[in-house]
Amino acid sequence: MYPNLLKPLDLGFTQLPNRVLMGSMHTGLEEDKRGLDKLAAFYAERAKGGGGLIVTGGFSPNLRGRLHPFSAEFSKTKHADAHRVVTEAVHQHGGKIALQLLHAGRYAMHPFAQSASAIKAPIARFAPSEMSEKQILKTIEAFANSARLAQQAGYDGVEVMGSEGYLINQFICQRTNNRYDDWGGSYQNRMRLPLDIIKAIRQVVGERFIIIFRLSMLDLVEQGSTFEEVIELAKALEQVGVTLLNTGIGWHEARIPTIATQVPRGAFAWVTEKVRPHVSIPIITCNRINMPEEAERILASGQADMVSMARPFLADADFVIKAEKQQAQLINTCIGCNQACLDNVFKGKRASCLVNPYACRETELIEQSAKVVKTVAVVGAGPAGLACATTLARRGHQVDLFERSDRIGGQFRLAMQIPGKEEFRETIRYFANQIDETGVKLHLETEADFDLLQEYDEVIIASGVQPRKVDIQGINNQEKVIDYQTLIKEKTYLGDKVAIVGAGGIGIDIATMITEPQDNQLDDWLHDWGIDKDIAHPGGLYPFPDCSSDTEVWVLQRRKGRVGKGPGKTTGWIHKRTLEKRGVHLLGGVSYESIDEEGLHIELDGQAQLIAADKVVICAGQESVRPFEEQWQQFGDKLHVIGGADHAGELDAVRAIRQGVELGLKL
Repeated sequence: MYPNLLKPLDLGFTQLPNRVLMGSMHTGLEEDKRGLDKLAAFYAERAKGGGGLIVTGGFSPNLRGRLHPFSAEFSKTKHADAHRVVTEAVHQHGGKIALQLLHAGRYAMHPFAQSASAIKAPIARFAPSEMSEKQILKTIEAFANSARLAQQAGYDGVEVMGSEGYLINQFICQRTNNRYDDWGGSYQNRMRLPLDIIKAIRQVVGERFIIIFRLSMLDLVEQGSTFEEVIELAKALEQVGVTLLNTGIGWHEARIPTIATQVPRGAFAWVTEKVRPHVSIPIITCNRINMPEEAERILASGQADMVSMARPFLADADFVIKAEKQQAQLINTCIGCNQACLDNVFKGKRASCLVNPYACRETELIEQSAKVVKTVAVVGAGPAGLACATTLARRGHQVDLFERSDRIGGQFRLAMQIPGKEEFRETIRYFANQIDETGVKLHLETEADFDLLQEYDEVIIASGVQPRKVDIQGINNQEKVIDYQTLIKEKTYLGDKVAIVGAGGIGIDIATMITEPQDNQLDDWLHDWGIDKDIAHPGGLYPFPDCSSDTEVWVLQRRKGRVGKGPGKTTGWIHKRTLEKRGVHLLGGVSYESIDEEGLHIELDGQAQLIAADKVVICAGQESVRPFEEQWQQFGDKLHVIGGADHAGELDAVRAIRQGVELGLKL
């Protein structure tokens, strides 16, 4: 079914079983006290799941290259000794694994940062010092030393991080390299560092060792590499001994989304396709490839020799095995939300996965058969209820799942209708198949009440949330006012001018939906974000075009301060920039006075104002749905409340699904 994806790849001295690379992800386990044991379990599950080649999160080759003061380093024999637990765990399941070597350069979050030139990064706290030639040569030695130690630790190869705007990228591009010596100026000088690093590594590891180079093929920043420069470096890297070329898209400081759910699937495979004819070594493509069908399409069309998937292996360790067994419908698909992986890492927390709380907790969340089989009723088939019901059923409990509507999914069924969140339907598809696989008895259009539930051994309330009511004069004017749930379900026409009350995640989603262009295809998305598909401009950028929406929209919040980001550290800025490009008015510090036929009357900075909206959409948060709450006490200890029914707040699907799984493992 996936002949190209599952085809072995011959590297000459070794063979990979398929064309799937599990891409590098920092998990937070790299620095944990017992992290390597947990990391070993994490990678072992992915090796067992059929990944062709695994790449670890980034390890610094020296002290100054660390991303944070206490970030992981791989530079001493003791590091190699400690990592054997990881490599042995992967090899035990027939997998191969490479250690990623990453020098942060000016992205380092400590005062010892260094770079090609003393130019501070817009996302960094510290300005770097300019590296002396002696320091450059020592850094080259450090990369080679780490590669030698990786080989000693049992790794099958290394990946040298030469993209995303880290140190090597900083030497390559004029944006960050203003040197006038032999390491700056001409492009031949600026690409010396990556070439000398590869030469030094190849010299110490020999020929029978995988060297992957992560090449920034599309910088997406001003003064980035031109396409001609990318090709020149790719050819030179092949000549000095690189085994595989991996694609890098965008610097971390680029203000263009590259991996969030708003990015279309396979949105950057065309970049790899442009580079591939110029080299003879295998080339890997990446970014937003989350299902075997998409990976197969890319490989079959000749856009790449391998596909790299990182977060999809967080979501489902058995991705490849399920593809091999033609069970793609059972894959727990990555929805690109970043909420439990990247957002956690940027907060200094351990990564996991919204749709798979087991990720990076393989030694802690262990699913075992129930010692005593119970009858369990779960009320509500939203994310929390679905996660809990299917976990319980896998363990052997007899589970009845009651849902008052005619479909499962809860808030995810609303979310999947928001442009850029279509992936959420994959989670509903996954749980629908899990219901069938695990034997959960699903009762749709069934209102569970006290009498129905009292005979069960355990009762779980996962009844979700509903729109929160707000007290504004005129709020009951049905001709003028609509809540977000009704709008999404009924696709109500709103008119030319719309006011949105509430600037949380839901308000931002509604503004996005209202202003989304019709028939927005990949080329349209690339154009809207100013991405030059011909890569005729340095960095692959041209000036942003006018993307203003025909619908005039105001997004309002009571709280003063920034408006429009919504939740999510790594995605909030995307929402805000999208709305700004579309001409959406973002107003904070608003007092709502009344709603009438003229529109929404507000007070802003002490001045009365009228927003002449045709429709006012209420997105002022949620409140828990708690059916027959007055009778809950009668259930005693057998009653459990999870998800939105437990706490409404923002729509926190991470917490909801995690609560469902943890309760499912506990009972």
